[in-house]
Amino acid sequence: MNVRLAVRVQPGARRDALVDRLANGDWKLAVSAPPEDGRANDAVVELLAELLGVKRRQVVVTRGASSRSKTIEVSDLDAVVAEQRLAAALERAKGEHGE
Repeated sequence: MNVRLAVRVQPGARRDALVDRLANGDWKLAVSAPPEDGRANDAVVELLAELLGVKRRQVVVTRGASSRSKTIEVSDLDAVVAEQRLAAALERAKGEHGE
């Protein structure tokens, strides 16, 4: 089973992080890599693999490679589990920054 995630990416940020859940349901990510030569996409893949607890090769940018809005496909992960892991990561991130 695969899950598709809609993400909005802010390249060139201070740090790599899961920032928020937007009103339309997209996940907002910040990556420090610049949007050049696919470096921001690589950073997005790396960050999501870490947050979701999966291998990097399971995470693929399927749409929006040159856009801030992207569709990410994660193989061998249940959609409910993915949502739970990202929501928990967001709560941890907000707790760390006193939000």
